[in-house]
Amino acid sequence: MRIATIDIGSYSVRLTVAELVNGQINLIREKGYITSLGSGVKDTGRLQRDRIEETIRVLEEYSKEIKELGVDKVVAVATEALRRAKNSEDFIKLVRDRTGIDIRVISPQEEGELSFLATAYSLKPEGEFLVVDQGGGSTEFIFGKGRELKDIISLPIGIVSLTEDFLKHDPPTEEEINRLMAFLEREITPLRREVNEVVGLGGTITTVAALEKDIYPYDPKKIHGTELTLEALKRWFNTLASIPYKERSVRYKQIEDKRAEVILPGIAMFIKVLEVFGKDKLRVGDWGVKHGLIVKEMLSSNS
Repeated sequence: MRIATIDIGSYSVRLTVAELVNGQINLIREKGYITSLGSGVKDTGRLQRDRIEETIRVLEEYSKEIKELGVDKVVAVATEALRRAKNSEDFIKLVRDRTGIDIRVISPQEEGELSFLATAYSLKPEGEFLVVDQGGGSTEFIFGKGRELKDIISLPIGIVSLTEDFLKHDPPTEEEINRLMAFLEREITPLRREVNEVVGLGGTITTVAALEKDIYPYDPKKIHGTELTLEALKRWFNTLASIPYKERSVRYKQIEDKRAEVILPGIAMFIKVLEVFGKDKLRVGDWGVKHGLIVKEMLSSNS
């Protein structure tokens, strides 16, 4: 069976196509584009026209690839931006009319479950572990052990909203950075509990891993499961905070142009997670919601 999964996030739209054979997942195609669908939703309560068009353009491309690859089943889900926007239904209808793709808006709970499933299946962390799945509009903190999911806490903060709320100057001022760090510490501290390992998901942490390991072009197989230290996260934060955002992607080819503006709050959150949970490193996961959908399909077909 060949399955395609699409994760329509507040910041990026990602596609995975996989073959399910004898209880194994063989990844065939992985693509992702930054469309910033959630930009402006916090202030206006609506998806912006230009962001809608950019996202549909990407989905039209995905739809063609899905047909060419002979996919048997397509599962498309959307997260925080569509949970919050008043015109979500209009967007979903527009996508269906123009691409044939049906989108299901999932809850923070299901989003966390899928990220957990992807991590537990692919990385098999030992002992009690925390998965931090960072997105453009929300961040899920998922606690588990083995394949047992114990708790999911979703914070309605992500790299887009944090950038809009805290970083008004380019590069940011020391005061703005201090305010951002203090806010993150207040938000994350109540979640603290004992864990053996922290796993980070999302475009920010995979980008930092590519920077640290000097991997270009991006190769998910070289990123998935690699470790990043707290020291490395702080070093890259300070380096990138010292230069205007448009220069970041010029100096460092691993940083996509559109990610350059929002990467700092993403790194800041992982720094604070490690500090609050008393860890000096984390593992980086390239598998996320869309891979969780594939694992879920595989498990259900085997049951």
